[in-house]
Amino acid sequence: MGKLDGKNILITGASQGLGREMALRFACEGAAALSLVARHADKLNAARDEIRKVAPKIDVVIIDGDVSKPRDIERIVATTLAQFKGKLDVLVNNASTIGPSPMPYLLDYPVEDFREVLDTNLIGPFLLIKSALPAMIERGGSIINVTSDAGQVGYPGWGAYGISKFGLEGMSQTWASELQESGVRVNWVDPGSMNTAMHRAAEPEEDPSEWADPADVTDVFVFLASDESKGVTGKRFQAQEDWKAAALA
Repeated sequence: MGKLDGKNILITGASQGLGREMALRFACEGAAALSLVARHADKLNAARDEIRKVAPKIDVVIIDGDVSKPRDIERIVATTLAQFKGKLDVLVNNASTIGPSPMPYLLDYPVEDFREVLDTNLIGPFLLIKSALPAMIERGGSIINVTSDAGQVGYPGWGAYGISKFGLEGMSQTWASELQESGVRVNWVDPGSMNTAMHRAAEPEEDPSEWADPADVTDVFVFLASDESKGVTGKRFQAQEDWKAAALA
């Protein structure tokens, strides 16, 4: 018996990095079905093949889509719910973009790039939650938003990315408050510094070997996706620190 037996789970940004590692871990924990979303179908196909090696019977649907585009979000949710027969237990808003690299100061930030970052990192999760919510209320689902320490501190040079994560954290708090009586819980996780393509692009002069492997920060996501976290909502978790204390606080 796994911690996620029978769960239907939608993960955005699932083709690489943290999203891919979450998908693999969720499959190992007994998830019944996964909907994996990203912009690159070839990487999604590779992720699906890897997942089926560890969980041959799992139902995996892959959807190449861009969460910055409302029409893609409509298709993502419709395709997922059709595959899941209208039942969704967990939504993980993991897809994110860093924006221009190297990251410019706000004074020099191109407006179109600024809009694209907010559309992907903030508006996309808002629309996904809004679209998926009716399918989650009946089963008392879990919404997990992936944030960053840049969503709490205005670091110079982190521009639109940091601002989008400030917005995501505030939006998560509001959703959690508004859904308090619905049975759907909303929490957000800062995974910390990880050796991912996005982080390497953000800080190309740093040594990525000093950052965590994304596979090593998935425990908190399993907890929040599982029934162990029922009743836990409106909380911020730090995956590389004592997140269990946050759950009990």
